[in-house]
Amino acid sequence: MKITGNLIDGTILDTSTGETIDVTNPADSQQVVGRVPAMTAQDIQSVYGAAVTGARIWRETGVLARGEILQAAAACVRDESDMLARLIVQEMGKTLAEARVEVKKTADFFDYYAGQARLPYGELLADGRPGTYARVVHEPLGVVLLITPWNDPLLTPARKMGPALLAGNAVIIKPATATPLIVLELARIFNTVGLPAGVLGTVTGRGRDIGGSLLEAKALKAVSFTGSTSVGLELQKQLAGRPVRVQTEMGGKNAIAVLADADIAVAAKEIVSGAFAQAGQRCTATSRVVVVRGVADQLIAAIREHMLALKVGAGDAEGITVGPVVSAAARKEIFDHIDRALGESAELLEGGAHPPEGVSEHGAFVSPTLLRVTRDQAIWRDEVFGPVLGILAVDNEQQAIEAVNDSDYGLAAAVFTSDLGAAERFITQAEAGQVSVNHPTTGWDVHHPFGGFGYSGSPFKEQGLDALQFYTRTKTVAVRAL
Repeated sequence: MKITGNLIDGTILDTSTGETIDVTNPADSQQVVGRVPAMTAQDIQSVYGAAVTGARIWRETGVLARGEILQAAAACVRDESDMLARLIVQEMGKTLAEARVEVKKTADFFDYYAGQARLPYGELLADGRPGTYARVVHEPLGVVLLITPWNDPLLTPARKMGPALLAGNAVIIKPATATPLIVLELARIFNTVGLPAGVLGTVTGRGRDIGGSLLEAKALKAVSFTGSTSVGLELQKQLAGRPVRVQTEMGGKNAIAVLADADIAVAAKEIVSGAFAQAGQRCTATSRVVVVRGVADQLIAAIREHMLALKVGAGDAEGITVGPVVSAAARKEIFDHIDRALGESAELLEGGAHPPEGVSEHGAFVSPTLLRVTRDQAIWRDEVFGPVLGILAVDNEQQAIEAVNDSDYGLAAAVFTSDLGAAERFITQAEAGQVSVNHPTTGWDVHHPFGGFGYSGSPFKEQGLDALQFYTRTKTVAVRAL
C-alpha cells in the first residue's frame, strides 16, 4: 500500500491534522492501494503561500531552462513507466495496455511543450510615431489551479501542466479524490528533476472541505477544470465577477454517423473501440451511433460480433480488454441509465444492467451494452460515463447529421463514408470541436488543439499551441528611443 503526502514548497508533507483518505482498487473494493492526506483550509493557505513565491522565481527563469525541466520530467516518466502504469491500473481500473499508452502520452506532452521553448515568441509591430517601435509580449498569469479527473489521472494533468509550466506559471493541482496517487508520483518526479520549490504544489482532499479555500484565494489567476458538466458550470458561477480566467472541459454525448456507402467492417471495429475501450470512461467515448437504415442490420450484427470478443475483468489480468468502472457508485449510476432506457422502450441488443459472469463481486464491473434507441428517450441525451452505446437508424445523410447535432454537447463527432463530398459536408455541419472521418470519436494527439462546443466546454482549447493562450496574458509595449 502506498502512503504519501503532498508536495508543498518543495517538500512532501502530511496534513496539519493527520487525517487521510483511502484509495481503493475498482477491481476489488476491499483492496486499499494507498492513503493520501485529507487536507484542510489551513493546508491550502500554505500551498498558495508557497506558490506565490514559486511564481516569482519561475517567471524569472528563462524559457529554455523551463523547457529543460519538462524534458527531464518526460525522461523520468519513461524510466518509471512500468510502475506508473501499474499504479494507474490499481487506482483507476483501466487495463494495463491502456495505462501504458497513457504513460507514454504523458511523456509526449512534456516533450512537446519542452520543444515549444525554442519557438519564436512575441512579435515586433510597426508604430506610426517617429523613433518608436512596438512589440507584443506574452507573460505568465501567476498562480493557476488545475482540477483534474479520475478517468485519465496522469494524462490530463500532463495536458494542463505542460503549457502552464512552460508559460512560466506556478501550478497547484487538485486530482480527483478517487485517483490521487498517480498525481503525487508525478509531483515527486518534478521535484526530483529540479523544479524550484513552490512552482508545483499538490492538493488532496474532499471537495466539500477544501473547495472554497481553493477558489477563494486572492493569488488565484486561472482555473483549468476537466470533469462533469454540472461541476464545471458551478465552477463558472463561483468565479464569475472575478478576474480569474476559467477553462472547462466537461461532458460529451459523442456520435458517429455511418452512411450507406461506409465500409461496415471498419466502422464496426472502430465504433466498438471508441465506445468500450477504457470501459467507456472517456469524455470522447462514442455513445451514440446514427446509421442509414439500409445498412443498419449489417452494422448492428458486426458491432455485436466485436462486442462478444470483449473480455471484462481486472485491468492487470491476462487477456482483459475492458476493465472495471471507477467505483460501485459509478456502476450503479450506469445501471440506472440502462434500466431507465429499457423502461422507456429502448431495445436491449447486448449486455444490460448487470456485471458479466466470472468477475469479482467486489469489483465495479459493467457488461458492455448496446441499445437500439429513439431520440425521445433520456439515454439519447444524457451522458452515461460507461460502456453503453445507443444506436439509431435514419433514412439519409442529412437526417444523420441532424441526429448527430441533436445534443446539448459538442465535443466529438465522426462519420464513416467512402464519399469525399459527404465527408466534407459532415465536417462543415457537425457541431463538435473534434470531427473525424473514418476514425472513432476518440484518439487525439498531443499537438492537436482539443476542446468542445456547447456544454462540452469553454472557448479555450487544450493541447497544441492553442493551450499556451490560456496560460498567458498579452502585453503591448511601445518604446521611443530618446
